[in-house]
Amino acid sequence: MLDSLYIKNYRNLEELKIQSLCQVNLIAGKNNTGKSTILEAISIYATRGSLANIFGLLEQRGEYSRRNEGENLTSIEESSVQSLSSLFSNRIARFSKEEGICIGKINAEGNTDENVYLQFVKYQDKMDTDATLNNSTTRYLKRVILEDSENSEDHLIGFSVSSNNSSALQPCNRPLSSYISSYSSLNLPIDQHQLIGTRNIDREINGTLFDNIALSEKEQYVVEALKIIEPLTERIAFIGTSLRERTAVIKLSNTQKVLPLSSMGDGINRILTIILALVNCDKGYLLIDEFENGLHYSVQEKLWKVIFKLAKDLDIQVFASTHSNDCIASFESVLNEENNTISGKLIRLDNVNGQILETEFSAHELDIANAQNIEIR
Repeated sequence: MLDSLYIKNYRNLEELKIQSLCQVNLIAGKNNTGKSTILEAISIYATRGSLANIFGLLEQRGEYSRRNEGENLTSIEESSVQSLSSLFSNRIARFSKEEGICIGKINAEGNTDENVYLQFVKYQDKMDTDATLNNSTTRYLKRVILEDSENSEDHLIGFSVSSNNSSALQPCNRPLSSYISSYSSLNLPIDQHQLIGTRNIDREINGTLFDNIALSEKEQYVVEALKIIEPLTERIAFIGTSLRERTAVIKLSNTQKVLPLSSMGDGINRILTIILALVNCDKGYLLIDEFENGLHYSVQEKLWKVIFKLAKDLDIQVFASTHSNDCIASFESVLNEENNTISGKLIRLDNVNGQILETEFSAHELDIANAQNIEIR
């Protein structure tokens, strides 16, 4: 679990420090203040810089397409560098460590081994030899990382991921898509996480997430959550002839018919997506972009209650973004309930002359702001 957060040179966050975090964290702010960017950064941290995850983030923003990878090494390298440059604050491929991305915890003692680092590097592939026991020699390819100041004309460009004293290099002259299935990040343990974007998890992933918890206690968690919208919910299932064509259906207690969940509105489908994601990230991170999306204000408090309970039961740290006063009010109401034992806070982001600044509000401060109708979104 993250007790603090440090992000450097990731998208519009040149340097952001959040000194303390809780189990449930709500991030507020105007457009383009970095709310979604923080969620992305946490997903990169949770997966220890997995390139498959990074490619997914780039695709969602329209910054990477396999169709743009080109047919020769030069165009492939240009396409890869252009796509990966989108991750950096200046969107330029620079090679100094100071201009690289760092995501992780704030550590006053300077021990940042757990943090994830992303940067472009210059390198050369050189043949080297090694003597064996029987006096023969073995030739092998040695990859040499060059200093940024070295101006070798025959250098190659790579994308480096490092954490916990481990590092991996993605050559930019190979199609990024070729690494999606074969690249295994740094072979370090990763944390479970689910990132719910504003367009929801797609139908295929929802079905897979349901399969993971079908016929377990967690399936009942999902049913109970759907009762927030439809109290007669009895069962749900996913049906179809293939993974890509599976559809969520619902059985209500007052009828023998099975209904497509899509016919019941955006709200119940949004809740399904959130709860399926939640019960699939034990001891990990749930990341929700624009919490209020598709949800009437009258159901948001009930959903927060479910999230707080399951976050405690499954040991999950939750980060959600919002620009809605109703969402903040419902969050504050659940956070300050007398029987609530889960810690939570609100983090407001502001863009001040191009620099993103954060302000933290404790449960008590949120209570005061709500009582006095002070707008803090």
